[in-house]
Amino acid sequence: MSAAINETVTAVVNASAPTSQLVGNLARDLIPRWHFAMLNDIERNGALATAVERQVKPGDHVLDIGAGTGLLAMMAAQAGAAKVISCEANPLMAEIATQVVAAHGLSDVITVIPRRSDELVVGRDIERPVDVIVSEIVDCGLIGEGILPTMRHAREHLLAPGGILMPPSARIHGALLQSSVVAGLNQVHNACGFDIGVINSLATVGHFPVRLHTWPHTMLSAATELVSFDFVHGSLDDGSRQVALTATADGIVHGVVAWFEMDLGARVTLRNAPDNKSSHWMQALIPLDPPVQVTAGQAVGVDLLWQDGRLSITSVS
Repeated sequence: MSAAINETVTAVVNASAPTSQLVGNLARDLIPRWHFAMLNDIERNGALATAVERQVKPGDHVLDIGAGTGLLAMMAAQAGAAKVISCEANPLMAEIATQVVAAHGLSDVITVIPRRSDELVVGRDIERPVDVIVSEIVDCGLIGEGILPTMRHAREHLLAPGGILMPPSARIHGALLQSSVVAGLNQVHNACGFDIGVINSLATVGHFPVRLHTWPHTMLSAATELVSFDFVHGSLDDGSRQVALTATADGIVHGVVAWFEMDLGARVTLRNAPDNKSSHWMQALIPLDPPVQVTAGQAVGVDLLWQDGRLSITSVS
């Protein structure tokens, strides 16, 4: 951690009352708001706790990638891990995790390191390749927080032979979607008679989050598996594939709505499908520009691209 960042973190954490408002505002800018919704997600927390309990054995050395508040690391310690290294790229979150761990009397088991996992070196940051790697670094479209390159590096450089990687696999499902309202969350052309379309140059490239059930929409196909990832053995490189989706009604396709089903191992899964309204994760909208007219029974070939943590559609046939 640089001296400047270290001083900022120290000021935020140890702010006195007269300066607390200023540093508090800085802290709020540094910590994404989704942490609060995520940590209040009972289904998510319970699934992670069950998966960790079933896979971490007493005496294991564990690496937790993406410490956050240290929740997964503490679950691993509770399951009997002898040593847990928990890495966190955000220095303020790393300090918060350190304090949470200390408050639970687990500092002798858990060490929080303010670095990315691909910056860790065996023999310097971790004593030896670990027995178990636990991580939950996914967004609404699964890959937006860098889980593919992170898992590829971790399994090759940080995991002991025969070790456990959690999660071991995941799938992205999707369906054709008609909703000019949802599409409009990322595009605008006119407002009160003024053409303000120039702002569209700042539109999100690739997928973006949408809580589907809150907006008028029509599913124009059945749910279909778009792509699956094997974190243990798969290449995890950027890639593409064509997926065939059959239109179930006439309409205009504004995009593909997508969601993940993540295998945590030990018969535990997490999903953010549209019908799972309790999940803090929204769904991912992969927009089509321009929209495409379809008729019932029509086979629609969608060329899906995953690259740099983004899902996008390059063409439709």
